[in-house]
Amino acid sequence: MNRSIRTLLAAALGLVVAAATSQAADANPPEGIRGEIIANLNEASSKVIELAGAMPAKKWDWRPMKGVRSVGEVYRHIAQGNYLMCSFLGVKPPMPMDELRKMDTTPLPPDKTIQLLKDSYAWATRVIEDTPDTELATTVQFFGQPMSKEGLMFEIASHSHEHLGQSIAYARMNHVVPPWTAREQAAAAKKAAEKKQEEGNGGK
Repeated sequence: MNRSIRTLLAAALGLVVAAATSQAADANPPEGIRGEIIANLNEASSKVIELAGAMPAKKWDWRPMKGVRSVGEVYRHIAQGNYLMCSFLGVKPPMPMDELRKMDTTPLPPDKTIQLLKDSYAWATRVIEDTPDTELATTVQFFGQPMSKEGLMFEIASHSHEHLGQSIAYARMNHVVPPWTAREQAAAAKKAAEKKQEEGNGGK
């Protein structure tokens, strides 16, 4: 195992406690716009993480064409984005910047990648929670462009939704039904079967 992977794994393991703490804090999110952003981010994160868990391990190196991120690289890019974008809010990432820049292309097994996703979302949530409302209008530089901290928080959530859509497309192309869709379909089928049974009983 090379030094880059060891560093990433150490960072991920070190954030397990932070993830648990953040999950507890999420029960009482801040009021106002920060709470709304966190709710939006949580909606994306729950689906991203669940979909990652539904993708067969043999499909994680699949990519739709040469030069495009693979399944695993997309998930690691999402985690990378959570850490990197939060750094523009003035919070130092929990790993060296050179390691963070290579996070999406550094191979990791699915279970470690999923844990990395969870930890990165816990980190992003904590950063948003810890940014006071009085700083929301503060202007920061985001890849050379001026942006308010509030606007950057929206970008963090938007980034996850963007790649959630990409991940859904990847899953569908590999004949994997998103788990939440599978549940909806199962519930609809059960309801239809129950209705048919009721109609059959009524006809006797």
